[in-house]
Amino acid sequence: MESAGKETIEIIREVFTYINRFRGKVFVIKIDSEVIDNLYFPVLLKDLATLHNAGIKVIIIPGARKRIDEILEQYGIETVYKGGVRITEAGTVPFVKMAAFDVSNRIMTGLSAYRLNALVGNWIRARSMGVINGIDYKYTGTIDKVLTSPLNKVLNEDFIPIIPSIGWNPAGTPYNLSSNELTIQVAAVLGAEKIFFITSEDMLNISDYRIPAGVVPSSDGRISRMDGDAAEKFLALNSERNSGSLEVIEQAILGIKYGIKRVHIINGNGNGGILSEIFSNLGIGTMIYRNEFDRIRKMVSGDIPEVLRIMRPFERSGALIPRTKADLQHTVGDFVVYEIDNVVHGCAALHVYEGDIGEIAAVAVDPEYEKLGIGKKLITYLIKNAQERGMKELFLLTTRSVDWFELLGFKSGGIDDLPGQKRENYNVTRNSRVMILKLKEYRQQPPDQY
Repeated sequence: MESAGKETIEIIREVFTYINRFRGKVFVIKIDSEVIDNLYFPVLLKDLATLHNAGIKVIIIPGARKRIDEILEQYGIETVYKGGVRITEAGTVPFVKMAAFDVSNRIMTGLSAYRLNALVGNWIRARSMGVINGIDYKYTGTIDKVLTSPLNKVLNEDFIPIIPSIGWNPAGTPYNLSSNELTIQVAAVLGAEKIFFITSEDMLNISDYRIPAGVVPSSDGRISRMDGDAAEKFLALNSERNSGSLEVIEQAILGIKYGIKRVHIINGNGNGGILSEIFSNLGIGTMIYRNEFDRIRKMVSGDIPEVLRIMRPFERSGALIPRTKADLQHTVGDFVVYEIDNVVHGCAALHVYEGDIGEIAAVAVDPEYEKLGIGKKLITYLIKNAQERGMKELFLLTTRSVDWFELLGFKSGGIDDLPGQKRENYNVTRNSRVMILKLKEYRQQPPDQY
């Protein structure tokens, strides 16, 4: 019970950390029309209401393809696609508008159940796609301009804007728009913090795809995150596949190139998916992100409480020696931390001894994140740092991780291999194994393959 209580407290802390960070930020949320027909759709709307009430500015863009297909089939109208783009004939425009506003109104009606003010509006100026490679796309359009001033006014007046995939030119001619393009463009011009693609596709799993080196799955095999470069490699490795998930990843990469920091892809056919994705670092979907999402940096005094929290389970198990706040403050310059989205989830130290010898110590990773390879990244970073500082040798003391350090290039040593000061203070009771790394012989290990 005590353990469960502590886990609940950590979850609450994590949630409030994110609420404070995202309050006043814009989230653009694209919802596939298949999700709107799902049993959990009302739950999704409730979660969007929660985000709005937490001070996050939510913009919703409904996908309408499925609904358009249904209405056209109902009236016996065939549709033609070229390169995945619907060619919109003049006679189908009223049906396309009917479908686009139908899904938008369903969302607006659903949000009203949570006493929210939502507004379906025309904030998009469009133009015809024209003729491309000899193909006339007729009343299929592209975005000419997002009317940011009235859209921001709606947001600031505490409304949730719902933007249907229809745009008009200055003469009042309507065009059928891609809801994916609409999502990216709206997010880009408003400087959105995040984009969410809520789909009916299964989540990306390592068992279904070829995975580029360096992409580390979560414990359940899910591809929880990739930076933009890794996402492009992922598409190249799986180019022969025909998957809706791959199409969304293409859009996510485009969003990153337009300056959006993080694009999330989640399955909307479940309970609480968007909240889990936002308010925890591991989430439940796949995040495509710009490269500054995670990093190793020098520890500062403000990190000490979090580092102590991460260390405590390892101290209780005997894997680390106990350290106090004063201990860490005294050696703060020796420590580095690993942070994900500005939250610390790992630490390690490099202490320097006479004779250009260094000690790697206090390696600890939040257990929930240990599958992400954070420990190896920290060690590799410190080894590189030691090389740059002209050190000749590194050592460490360990009671349980000999095999793991051997994989990183360390070899078994003895107490006599320790520098004099460390040898004098060696704790015989702990009987720690001594591991040695000769830096001249070190060659960085190849990245893990998944």
